[in-house]
Amino acid sequence: MDVSLIQPALGQTDFSYLAMFLHADIVVKFVMGVLVFASVWSWAIIVDRQFAFMGLRRKAERFEKTFWSGRSLDEMFEQIGDKPSDPLARVFVSAMREWKEGRAGVGSDLQVITLKERLDRVMALRVSRELSRAERGLGVLASIGSASPFIGLFGTVWGIMNSFRAIAASHDSSLAVVAPGIAEALFATALGLFAAIPAVIFYNKFASDTERYATRLEGFADELSAIFSRRITGRNP
Repeated sequence: MDVSLIQPALGQTDFSYLAMFLHADIVVKFVMGVLVFASVWSWAIIVDRQFAFMGLRRKAERFEKTFWSGRSLDEMFEQIGDKPSDPLARVFVSAMREWKEGRAGVGSDLQVITLKERLDRVMALRVSRELSRAERGLGVLASIGSASPFIGLFGTVWGIMNSFRAIAASHDSSLAVVAPGIAEALFATALGLFAAIPAVIFYNKFASDTERYATRLEGFADELSAIFSRRITGRNP
């Protein structure tokens, strides 16, 4: 690196965050910019997923209350219509459509078993799709949480290297020479942790929320499968 690029840092007296960024090496600036972008991106996902899971829980409670209120399945199917807005309702509607299409041809034991399997597959596929929607953005949070500390560490190492080059260029190892580069290097580390810590915390939270919601969806699908099984065998026509 050209020694002239190091000289501005030698006389640096302003250690504000903006000043450290402006006086940093181009590589360190790039690292800081990536980390700031990653932090903003992760917070956007965090806010989006937080409101999404709140909405999913609220809708699920409302649908379950209606479902277990004693209404018939056909009445609920007609009331929900073709465009359900709730994942539980979409599982229910997909199963009801398959039921209405397949029940007319049920006669033999083999046809009964086939219809049961089709209903279970349809509900399992719908549950999988709904969980994929719920998990949207979690992979990005995981990547930011795992990669940001290492990106910040790279900026730190590069900044420390520049500090040693400043010492060699000025033949002076005083704190005034070393401090600017070290401060910039540590600032890169801090930005890496600032981006990584919230991403890791909320990734774990949302992964737990997704697991609980998956249990809720799968439990509802199992209960619905049992209801259809009773209908198919004629015990609950």
